[in-house]
Amino acid sequence: MELPQATKDADALVEQSHLFLEWLVEWERNLPSLRWADVLHETPPERAAVFCVDMVNGFCHEGNLASPRIGALIPAVRRVFEEAHQAGVRQFVLPQDTHRPDALEFHDFPLHCVAGTPEADTIPELQNLPFAGLFRVFPKNSLSASHETGVNGWLDAHADLGAVVVCGNCTDLCVHQLVMHLKLRSNARNQPLRVIVPANSVQTYDLPVATARQLGAIPHDGDLLHLFFLYHMRLNGAEVVREIGLA
Repeated sequence: MELPQATKDADALVEQSHLFLEWLVEWERNLPSLRWADVLHETPPERAAVFCVDMVNGFCHEGNLASPRIGALIPAVRRVFEEAHQAGVRQFVLPQDTHRPDALEFHDFPLHCVAGTPEADTIPELQNLPFAGLFRVFPKNSLSASHETGVNGWLDAHADLGAVVVCGNCTDLCVHQLVMHLKLRSNARNQPLRVIVPANSVQTYDLPVATARQLGAIPHDGDLLHLFFLYHMRLNGAEVVREIGLA
């Protein structure tokens, strides 16, 4: 029985891209680790920040878009916060989904993180940190942290920012949007900004093809897209590392 044309085309694409995919896997396996001391040697703590995207209940603990893959990020993200604070960083910026009930995004994604519901709240694992009073939470009504959020105003007020560590979810959606904005904004203004993405502190969801077909949704290969978008952020000037820590 002859294979469907889509299968033939997919097989041909995999074969054609095999060397690149092999390189990509090897690149990810060999990502270096980074120490806070090395970052803060070049950029003093007062000019460094942690940006954490969408670590809210609606993606970690409850609701239509809660994902075990995102929930599993919590320990690594909390460690980024704790060790940044131990290293002297005092700027923590949290752009977070806080949607209007009639958000246009709900045409593309199921209802989630509506303002005033527990889903839109920062996860307790971060809220309970003793320095949570330092957090600057910016509600957002789209995938972008830069549109109608106040983040640009914060960046304008911190024009001497020299290094940013970005964590949270999703690698290929809100994290990617934020990293690209930070990097391209700094390039356009000719203001150097080190944008660091620890691969162990970002992640995306997974929706297999079979399940997506049952739901009438768009499939989403979490492992593949996580890898591709780490690469894409690196391609656009972000510094992708295995992890960032004190040791």
